[in-house]
Amino acid sequence: MRKWIAAGVLALALTGCTRYEPVEEFPDIEYDSTAATEAAQESTEAETEGGEEAVISISAYPERERVKVKGIYVSAYVAGTGDMIDRIIEQMDQTELNAMVIDVKDDQGRITFAMDSPTVNEIGASKVFINDMPALIQKLKDHNIYPIARVVAFRDPYLAEQKPEWSLHVADGGIYRDNKGLAWVNPYCQEVWDYLVEVGKKAGEIGFSEIQFDYIRFAVDRTMKDVVFDPEDTKGRSKEEAITEFISYAYDALAREGLMVSADVFGTIIRSGEDAQAVGQDYGEMARHLDYLCPMIYPSHYGDGNFGIEHPDTQPYDTILNALKGSKDVLAKAKAENENGRQAIVRPWLQDFTASYLKNYIDYGDEQVRAQIQAVYDAGYDEWILWDAGVSYHYGGLLTPEEAAREEQEIQESRAEEARLEESRAAESSAAAQSGAAADGTGNQ
Repeated sequence: MRKWIAAGVLALALTGCTRYEPVEEFPDIEYDSTAATEAAQESTEAETEGGEEAVISISAYPERERVKVKGIYVSAYVAGTGDMIDRIIEQMDQTELNAMVIDVKDDQGRITFAMDSPTVNEIGASKVFINDMPALIQKLKDHNIYPIARVVAFRDPYLAEQKPEWSLHVADGGIYRDNKGLAWVNPYCQEVWDYLVEVGKKAGEIGFSEIQFDYIRFAVDRTMKDVVFDPEDTKGRSKEEAITEFISYAYDALAREGLMVSADVFGTIIRSGEDAQAVGQDYGEMARHLDYLCPMIYPSHYGDGNFGIEHPDTQPYDTILNALKGSKDVLAKAKAENENGRQAIVRPWLQDFTASYLKNYIDYGDEQVRAQIQAVYDAGYDEWILWDAGVSYHYGGLLTPEEAAREEQEIQESRAEEARLEESRAAESSAAAQSGAAADGTGNQ
């Protein structure tokens, strides 16, 4: 089982994007367990009449408008290059796409525009790729494009070098670096939490509607065995508890500013407790403290044999469907255990790149993109985001706005009919049970 899990996560390193690193082994680090923080405040979600967008009302938080996202990732370089971003917006206008995830704090820990905030100014974190972020945000909103700020969290080589006291350390007191030589900051460190919240708030002030945390986890390569955790930092908390506590902390601070909050998670943690412990991501628990949970379930990232599929990359529909069925099962169990608590909406990342590094792969184009989107809907989910590090998307796999509206109506009608039939079957089953009980004299009088 361990080999199967490691193989699944190892594939994450091979996409050519800077988002992942190889997993050579999972470190075995033991912690004393303590209870995680109290759940964030409960939420209610009410759909408005006439097919209008939903409004999420959260006690103690301002009302926030929810957009049913169909999005793409755009790097800071592309977002800051006028002709490139204009062409992307033109393509989005012609398709069902309505959201854009843009790097605000990138994989190197650099802030991608001139952000005026205390810690950013102190350490000189800004490296300007986008000269006029307010103008870009306004342009997106003029085209009804929902802006999401990508904030890379704990893999932050720049902050770790500038603030070594906030970094992970090895036994001799030196800064920990992963097998790529990149330093990580300490997920247990309150000052790091505050810095991430500071960046999120500033992104909200400039016009972003949602903060999406990436690398919201611990490193997972074999170098992690060299890390020494200070008991004063861990306070007996496991890695999963630390990540969940940060999520709850950041959610409370950012939701109070009227921002939506989401987090990217490994797809393999959905059913793998070992993966969850290694990276510090508990799928069901994290869902209690977020508006959106974004599992990265790219078919190329699952090893041969996963879900009973010989080569998952070659069967994008089946792979996505099986991954999201797992999500449904895990979250249903978590919901049953916390019936009245909030639970995040699942918005998966889908693959729009060709994994030519694999021995068994297929070229990804319009057909493969559409197949994954269909799998999302067939699994009972409604939102998705496409990932391509090169920001070169297959728009031919997307619907026009008019086609998407018709498809949405058909999906909702189909789901309503399924719900009606399920309710009818349940009623018939209950009636049959009562009739049987009466016949054998065990029914209540």
